[in-house]
Amino acid sequence: MQTGTISGQGNIVPLSANLGFLWTELALPQAVRAAARAGFDAVELHWPYAVDPAVLKDVLDETGLSVLALNTSRGDPTKGEFGLAAVPGRDGEARAHLDQALAYARAIGAGRIHVLAGIAEGVGARSLFIDNLRRARDLVAPHGIDLLIEPLNSRDVPGYFLSDCDTAREIVEAVGGQGVSIMYDLYHMQIMRGDLLTQANRHMDRIGHIQFAANPGRGVPDRGEVDFTWLLPALRDAGYGGFFGAEYRPGADTDASLGWMARFRVNLSAPRSPS
Repeated sequence: MQTGTISGQGNIVPLSANLGFLWTELALPQAVRAAARAGFDAVELHWPYAVDPAVLKDVLDETGLSVLALNTSRGDPTKGEFGLAAVPGRDGEARAHLDQALAYARAIGAGRIHVLAGIAEGVGARSLFIDNLRRARDLVAPHGIDLLIEPLNSRDVPGYFLSDCDTAREIVEAVGGQGVSIMYDLYHMQIMRGDLLTQANRHMDRIGHIQFAANPGRGVPDRGEVDFTWLLPALRDAGYGGFFGAEYRPGADTDASLGWMARFRVNLSAPRSPS
């Protein structure tokens, strides 16, 4: 798990920018530069594969930002596909997607790959997902790369195989060993169950990364029904030591949406008073 401190910056808890949603009007190398200018400490990617990894690596080296994770391919989005790792009959394509993600992750120095399960259900899909994750874990581990799986809410991605943390934990434990953990997205889990801190506490030993966005609407995180200025420090105090990933829809102007960052930094960096 990533540490919660950045060398030379004291107790600052690091924030990452998910460039699948932020600065999408820019080419990806320019979006990385924009994230660095805004003060983010790392970036996350959805599907960067159209960009030459050598070009992206040069920009990452220039800015000093790391890539926390990238996704395996969705498949064919025009057919409603959202990954293939749990979809029966698509094993070969799912493995090709992992090979693609691994090659790209190695080229840019990404630390994790988010394996998209896909639209599927049933015991067969579960067994297939576990088998594919075991193969994937064994493939990426020699390169120092870990895997993530993420429960998604059933409203935004109906039919997605994984929609709750209890099932995600069961999958991780069935895969066994190290190198596979849960991406705990506070937006998705607020929609599915709420009680976010209690859920996180129950699964903290299996959580590898946390993302956040406002609900409703997946908008700017200082709005909506969840008080992240309280929740993120509480998650830190509960034992989460990694980056917090901003994965929200900023509207027309990402830079204009970033007023939340200074307040979140103060709250995340301040010592908590005993209750």
